[in-house]
Amino acid sequence: MTKEQQPETAGRLNLTSKHMRLFLVVLAAILTFGGPWVVYLLLNGLDLSGAISFGAGFACLAVGLILFWYLIRKHVIS
Repeated sequence: MTKEQQPETAGRLNLTSKHMRLFLVVLAAILTFGGPWVVYLLLNGLDLSGAISFGAGFACLAVGLILFWYLIRKHVIS
C-alpha cells in the first residue's frame, strides 16, 4: 500500500472507525464526569484516607480531560 491508500490513524487508535470514536467519546465523558465521584466513593467505602480518594478521583478527571483534549485535537469532536 502506498501512503495515499493507507487509512489515517493516530498511533494505535483507529479513529476512522465510528465504533472506536464513539467508544472514546463515551469513555472520556465517563472518566471526566462520573469517574471522580465513583472512585472517591469506592475508596472512601474501603476506609482509605480522604487524600488518597481525592487524589485518585482527580487523576481520573485529569485522564478524562486529556482524552477529550486529544479527541478535539484529532478532530473526532468538533
